[in-house]
Amino acid sequence: MATKALALVAHDNMKRDLVTWVTENHEMLSGLEIFATGTTGKLLEEFLPVAVTCLLSGPLGGDQQIGAKIAGGEIDMLIFFWDPLEPMPHDPDIKALLRIAALWNVPVACNRSTADFMIRSSLLHDESYTRVLPDFTDYASRSV
Repeated sequence: MATKALALVAHDNMKRDLVTWVTENHEMLSGLEIFATGTTGKLLEEFLPVAVTCLLSGPLGGDQQIGAKIAGGEIDMLIFFWDPLEPMPHDPDIKALLRIAALWNVPVACNRSTADFMIRSSLLHDESYTRVLPDFTDYASRSV
């Protein structure tokens, strides 16, 4: 089985929390392919001993790039630290990203506790585990 891929995203006032979490968990993240939106990815490159594929900044299309990679089967997990006390910038993009993750059965962590549970799962490095993909055959072949 191919290496599992993780997308890391954080809003501006949550980037420090994500960097701290990544620093504390860098060993658990080794062996994963890491994708991140622009500024977040540049910050994380300093703290991760593995390469980070940096996409565009979220408001410039990075969230949509991650969504496209999820739909294309290239991303297996999403960790997205957002601040529930602040209005979400580029809210439609964020909702679209979360919708695509739910649609394609991709686990999503929105805070440290959930991210901890996700990366400590025995399934993380289990090569026999395959995420169940929904069957959209009926939807795709419908008459319009």
